[in-house]
Amino acid sequence: MAAIAIHSHTSTLVLLSLSLILFAGFFATRVTKLFRLPNVSGYIIAGMLIGPGMLHIIPEATIENLSFISDVALAFIAFDVGRFFKKEVICGSGTRVVVITIFEALVAGVAVSVAMRFMFSFSWDFSLLLGAIATATAPASTLMTINQYGAKGEFVNTLLQVVAFDDAVCLFAFTLATAFIGISGNEGKGLVNLLAPLFFNILALVLGFLSGLVLKRMITEKRSNENRLILVIAFLLAISGICVILNVSPLLSCMLFGAVYINLTEDRELYRQINNFSPPIMSTFFIYSGMSLDLGSLKAFGAADVVYFLIRIAGKYAGAYAGCALTGSACKVKSLLGLALIPQAGVAIGLAFLAQRILPPDMGDMLLTIILASSVLYELAGPGAAKCALVLSGEIPSPHRKE
Repeated sequence: MAAIAIHSHTSTLVLLSLSLILFAGFFATRVTKLFRLPNVSGYIIAGMLIGPGMLHIIPEATIENLSFISDVALAFIAFDVGRFFKKEVICGSGTRVVVITIFEALVAGVAVSVAMRFMFSFSWDFSLLLGAIATATAPASTLMTINQYGAKGEFVNTLLQVVAFDDAVCLFAFTLATAFIGISGNEGKGLVNLLAPLFFNILALVLGFLSGLVLKRMITEKRSNENRLILVIAFLLAISGICVILNVSPLLSCMLFGAVYINLTEDRELYRQINNFSPPIMSTFFIYSGMSLDLGSLKAFGAADVVYFLIRIAGKYAGAYAGCALTGSACKVKSLLGLALIPQAGVAIGLAFLAQRILPPDMGDMLLTIILASSVLYELAGPGAAKCALVLSGEIPSPHRKE
């Protein structure tokens, strides 16, 4: 009976906490709208307020029971990113956008890794994981700014394609970093242990590919919208769970799942259904991220956070400039693209939670703190920088230019 009572008490706390989290997210967006800030900033700040670092409304034990939220949210994000990888889009953009994206992402990643290793003497494991996460750009803020002002033109077209490909480069870089860490951690333990991380990552990709094929067969014209949604969520949860068992990132697998399905079916409606279903999950994820922010660690590792914030911005701008110059892009694209690539939130935060599991506890907490704290700053500065780039590019219609 005692065990039943304890379980009941835990379940009650989780349910009440989820309710409080969703209410906090709702009221946070009321405030962010007043100040014209992105919702994700409000979610993270709301999480900091109700978490153990400040008001302590949500206890730490309950936060630990909500850790699965990050896996679920990452699966949804990666599946949605997959829809941008239609073969006609990739063929139409040629190599230009691919080159620009690789440069803007990897220059930032390499710069952060080198800075963390040689300025702060962090381990290569920590530095590589943080550098891989630095390659990510959050498309939501940039896309919202473009839609708000009705911007159109060559600069906007390039920007949209780059932010679509950017997360794929990030996920690939993170997967390589985790595989490298797995290999280096198994040195001297035999060939099987050495190759196991690579094998499991390949297995995860095969799983994503096969899931796309099977989902295409299962979703027929007669299938109801409710059952379509049930099936895709079931696949995403299964992929995430299997990847957790294999100790690999589910992101590339879920992204390939989404890419295979969209290329086989042209079914955009399923992605709209997912986007309509996911707001409570994403809200909970970002608030959970804010609750996990260790304010004490933020004070202790403030210098590393500032360096990460500045080096990543410089790397993004320099990489975008170099990629545009190499591909012969227009001058305005070359000089302004980096300004619109500042925001960082969803994928980066999700990857930070995965990295936290890979690293030793103290280093994992430090990396998570750096990413969460900088994400707030990036989401505050990013939309303004994106609007500035759009205005300078001349691709905002004239009625909006004085806003």
